[in-house]
Amino acid sequence: MRFKMGEDLAEYIDITTSIVGKSPTFPKFRPDCSRIEQGRAFWILGEDKSGKVAHVQALRVDDLTTTTLTEHLESLKSCYADPKNQAGSGSSCVCRAPTAREITGIVAYHGDLWLRDDFRGKGLPSLLAGIAFGLARAKWSPDFIYALVPSWLIEKGIADQYGYLHREAHGSILSLPERGIEDDDWLIWITRPELSQLIKRTVTKMPVPSLS
Repeated sequence: MRFKMGEDLAEYIDITTSIVGKSPTFPKFRPDCSRIEQGRAFWILGEDKSGKVAHVQALRVDDLTTTTLTEHLESLKSCYADPKNQAGSGSSCVCRAPTAREITGIVAYHGDLWLRDDFRGKGLPSLLAGIAFGLARAKWSPDFIYALVPSWLIEKGIADQYGYLHREAHGSILSLPERGIEDDDWLIWITRPELSQLIKRTVTKMPVPSLS
């Protein structure tokens, strides 16, 4: 797999919209929903030998030094630049993960993960996360990196394969009726010191990817 990286989220939406079998990208990475300044987000695309898209993922960073992840999620500011005017009627988010109240500072969100069926079951999650985590650490040195994932990713151990060390249920009970989104996701996360150790271990094991 050959990897590409970019920061233009409009370009990313153009790419992901045309991927067959991938769910629509959430507002967190949509420039028509979220206000993300230059240098505060990036995406990674993986292509097979024929140049077809086989993988995508994206990360963004938020300054939560004066708030908490719980407040960030429940205010819907993680989805919309102006929730009062952009969120549709009935939109809401409840975060019941206790540790989310303690997650603050420079916080990166890791999401929109998609891997084509023929690449699954090949032990790629640690490689894919290693690339994303390494870039996030180099760019932002975040205090935390978190993701919001469905129960089946927890049950199958895929969250573990990505390197996340902590998990709590009901991290984001999100309802966005206007977008057909009704989710009850787990909160998974890793701290800055844990991230440094994970990257050191991953670098010794992983092949050097082609990244452009």
